Amino acid sequence: MSTNKIALITGGSRGLGKNMALRIAEKGLDVVLTYHSNKEAADTVVAEIEKLGQKAVAFQLDTSDSSTFKAFFDKVSNYLSETYNSKSFDYLVNNAGTGIYKPFLETTEDDFDEMMNIHIKGVYFLSQQAAPLLSDGGGIINISSGLARFSLPGSSAYASMKGAVEVFTKYLAKELSGRKIRANVVAPGAVATDFGGGENKENDKKRALISQNTALGRVIEPEDIGGIVAFLCTEDARWINGQRIEASGGIML
Repeated sequence: MSTNKIALITGGSRGLGKNMALRIAEKGLDVVLTYHSNKEAADTVVAEIEKLGQKAVAFQLDTSDSSTFKAFFDKVSNYLSETYNSKSFDYLVNNAGTGIYKPFLETTEDDFDEMMNIHIKGVYFLSQQAAPLLSDGGGIINISSGLARFSLPGSSAYASMKGAVEVFTKYLAKELSGRKIRANVVAPGAVATDFGGGENKENDKKRALISQNTALGRVIEPEDIGGIVAFLCTEDARWINGQRIEASGGIML
């Protein structure tokens, strides 16, 4: 049986999730990652992790569709049994997500449901189904957003779901404490990725606004965040529990 710790990260094929997966592997953990539709990108991340000397595998998952979670965890369980002679893993990183930038008065019920399904319902029930497979003493890391602390017009549906995730994380920390499973939130600020149509990467006006209002003076890159999540997947972070860690470079202080 392998003594390696294993992290399962959703949405690990690109952007923030890719950087998290690589930084976690650099800490000496093996990685199970999910992708929504881009298998090629996921396979590239798997290959990069293997180059670092760690095991990795990618499975397709739509985290907004909770009806698929049981079949997904059956696959994960089979993989763990075959590869490690064990059915457990150590850390769950709920990273998968999509963005929406729409004024409150224009946000439709479908828009709202999409945000809810992926950012809170999906996280809630994926964590619930993951719990029996999580090792005692392991951890759950949920990804929120600086937008749960400050408000920028156009993010009311997205940010509301992230606020819900932050409350949910405290309950996880309390209710899983009997098994010494920790639960924390990492809340990035505005990151330059393809997320939400690539607004923070392509929109120069928005990038300037973010930079002017950030103490460290620039938009976040994925490389600024992955290491924080990786740290939470180590013994060094064993006494951090039920916390919200904002990694925004000091935006809107």
